[in-house]
Amino acid sequence: MYLTIRHDTSYRYEATVHYSIQQLRLTPASGASQVVRRWSIDAPGKLDATFDAYGNVLHTLVINKPHGEIRLHVAGEVDTIPLSDGRLPDAVGPIPLEHFTCSTRLTEADAAIRELAESVPSLASSSNLIALSEQILQRVKYNPGITEVTSTAAQALALGNGVCQDHAHLMLACCRARGIPARYVSGYIEPGDVEHGASHAWVDVWLDGKGWISIDVTHAAFASEIYCRLAVARDYEAAAPVRGRRIGGLEEQLKVSVTVSGQLSQ
Repeated sequence: MYLTIRHDTSYRYEATVHYSIQQLRLTPASGASQVVRRWSIDAPGKLDATFDAYGNVLHTLVINKPHGEIRLHVAGEVDTIPLSDGRLPDAVGPIPLEHFTCSTRLTEADAAIRELAESVPSLASSSNLIALSEQILQRVKYNPGITEVTSTAAQALALGNGVCQDHAHLMLACCRARGIPARYVSGYIEPGDVEHGASHAWVDVWLDGKGWISIDVTHAAFASEIYCRLAVARDYEAAAPVRGRRIGGLEEQLKVSVTVSGQLSQ
């Protein structure tokens, strides 16, 4: 599928900001499941490009003069391929699988999560991963505005409400509680008639003998050609599209607009 993506982010500050640094994971990479045809980031300053520890494209933006707002404009086109039952053709990757069995602050399993993780007898098949996603959705309804980006999987489960990030963190926590490698994925989805889009989060789960299986927990479905991958990591904090710090500014007003449209590849 041919995806056309536009992602606009603006920060407006109550007072003057004297210094700010932003880390941007807003650039997809070409790989076995997608080919980037065109991509650009417009920012109010020079972008220094590198790769982070997970192999994600990382741009750093430093503004060291007084400013009252930051505007980022991302646009591009990506060709994606269908995945059979979510199976990625990629190999293990640069990070040992054991790294993705370790919990993080956002994915630490408490007693309730461990109980949820055992609600599916086995996680050795793709269909069982979908079954676990369905269990998560029964326990945590999609409801924006209840949780925050700092909310943990345990908090979302206790609240019974969350968004795609929370669903992904719960899947990660459940898999890791059972010793199964799983990683967080940030990116975009072509929403079509689906209720939730277009900036999105899902997971890859490693199954021995099959490799990475890409699962959209929020829709209890395999992630396939309507998805564009931006970054992978152990959780949201390490894969966030935009993270930053600043000196000054007081309160900030954040606006984000994402549109994704798709058409069948020729």
